[in-house]
Amino acid sequence: MNPGTILIRADANTSIGSGHVMRCLALAQVWQDAGGQAVFAMADVNPAIRARVEAESCDVIPIQGPAGTSDDARRTVALAREKHAVWVVVDGYQFSAEFHKLLKIAGRKVLLLDDNGHARHYSADLVLNQNLYADESMYERREPYTRLLLGTTYTLLRREFNSWAGWKREIPETGRKVLVTFGGSDPGNLTRLVIQATRLINIEGLETVAVVGASNPHYDSLREIAAETHHPVRLERSASDMAGLMAWADLAVSAAGTTCLEMCWLGLPAIVLTVAENQRASAQELDRHGCVVHLGEAEDASVEKIADAVEKLLKAREVRQSLSGRGREIVDGDGAKRVYSAMQEGSLTP
Repeated sequence: MNPGTILIRADANTSIGSGHVMRCLALAQVWQDAGGQAVFAMADVNPAIRARVEAESCDVIPIQGPAGTSDDARRTVALAREKHAVWVVVDGYQFSAEFHKLLKIAGRKVLLLDDNGHARHYSADLVLNQNLYADESMYERREPYTRLLLGTTYTLLRREFNSWAGWKREIPETGRKVLVTFGGSDPGNLTRLVIQATRLINIEGLETVAVVGASNPHYDSLREIAAETHHPVRLERSASDMAGLMAWADLAVSAAGTTCLEMCWLGLPAIVLTVAENQRASAQELDRHGCVVHLGEAEDASVEKIADAVEKLLKAREVRQSLSGRGREIVDGDGAKRVYSAMQEGSLTP
């Protein structure tokens, strides 16, 4: 049965990156696979992100005015009515308790993607927190009808990851392939810091691929430093096959955002830095479970500190093997299907 249309309200820009939109794209894809349609409403539309979403046969409609306001909520409701959307999906820290409530007052079914339980109250029909640390106690201030989808069993993975199901990662004695990824914008230019760090690594045959997001303003300077580095450094701008790059790499150096769960699914050992406050809890919990190595806050990182950590891990096969195995244990790849089932009022049991 055709599930109808969902309206996804999420933004992507230099300050917030593209993670909210990209994880919602995974939900849009599983909705399309069931025969439905997905429409994205964005107040801040980066051209590259818009092109990426439209390439997945999703319409993108601009929302005028500041994001997260009551006017934004009213425009979202009007658009949902116009498109006959059966659900409104909301993802972003700019959307307050009042925003969700206005959507519900207007009679909309609402799925809210949340990471830290920061809202004053929750009135959405479904609240999804796919982080390892997600707990019911974070959402005590919710309506009686609000159902919770908590933990990595609900991890949203885009369609590109499906082809890697059942794939077995080879863990070489010495790793030589490093993937660098700091989201869609990387305002602190941590990509440059890591490329500089790889210059200090004493491993023959070292290769680096740095993913440069659509909102990253540092591309030209990164091209210069990549050309000056003694080992091969390839820049991937607005990469469309992150799964393939993660499968290629022996080790990743990454921000501690939603990308970490994608790396867990592919068993990619990773060193992560906390780039934003809302990433800290996830980084610490993933480290505690032995899924990643948390190197601490990005502001405290140095070329030497990163180089030392990367070289040690590339030379430590058993540690990388353990990280890979633990990551694959917490993400099984069926999260998007489970969320879809919950939206269809199916079982919430993993």
